[in-house]
Amino acid sequence: MQGIPETVYRAMLKHQEMSVEQLAEHLTLSTDDIRTALDVLFERRLLRESLEDPGQMFAVDPLVGLQELMAEERRHLVERQQQIADRQDMITRMLAESELRTVGGRAGDGGGVERLDGIQAVQRRLEQLSCNATRTVMTFMPGGAQSGPALTAALRNDESVLRRGVTIRTIGLDTIRQDDATFDYAGGLTDRGGEFRTVATLPPRMVLVDNSIALVPIDPVDTRKGALCHTGPGVIASLVALFEATWDVATPLGAERDTERIGLSEQERQLLVLIAQGHTDESSASQLFISARTSRRMMASIMERLGARSRFEAGVKAAQLGWL
Repeated sequence: MQGIPETVYRAMLKHQEMSVEQLAEHLTLSTDDIRTALDVLFERRLLRESLEDPGQMFAVDPLVGLQELMAEERRHLVERQQQIADRQDMITRMLAESELRTVGGRAGDGGGVERLDGIQAVQRRLEQLSCNATRTVMTFMPGGAQSGPALTAALRNDESVLRRGVTIRTIGLDTIRQDDATFDYAGGLTDRGGEFRTVATLPPRMVLVDNSIALVPIDPVDTRKGALCHTGPGVIASLVALFEATWDVATPLGAERDTERIGLSEQERQLLVLIAQGHTDESSASQLFISARTSRRMMASIMERLGARSRFEAGVKAAQLGWL
């Protein structure tokens, strides 16, 4: 929850008695903005109707609100995962049909599909695509731990691509966090300006270049057999959508690595609770007997480690990790 709804929620925690008009004046917003925000807050169960004064709304306790938001996020995550699974099934069927057309013998008429037989042919095409990439390279990297030489070569190639201003985004399996060599590669990629996230399960290996060319294995079980190079707009659009949906639910490498190791100190936990209750930096600092500057620095550190874009989101993520 960010923006106007969060602002209205914080104001209502301090001024439960305010009407819509009073909130609009207090926050210098329009009454339509306030009513829209109230609808969002009510839908997310952060507002309740008063039993004593029917029709009057009040903001629920922030910690209760965090639990409600967590439950909602879990529901949305399950829905997103099901959507991704459905897309995987659809794309698998599309790729299978493309392969049948290619194998059927209509050379040059594979519906935007080229067959690359053997690992060497695939490697050569990947090198060409990397050299020609101008905007983005997006990759699914299933299979867990990778070989050391392959990772060294991949990182060298990635560095060259990144220097040209190309964006690299890679999604691996959560299990790579347990393999030092693969984890170091992922860290090296992010250190050089790339992005790396992980999920529990992935579709077959895939490389998308400039949202216009895709390489997928002929046989997902044995990638040494070769790959299919797709350029058909329909297939590419579906693969891009699948990547973006998977990326949205994946865990950033750095955020997960830091939060698991560091957690919160007792003082940081108390600060997060105070902020969630609507206290300002100055008020929180006073109660913790620290300066407002120290309070702001601590909060910035917490948000960075959690990968949170707002203080309220930091509270949600901290609760999800069991820090509160």
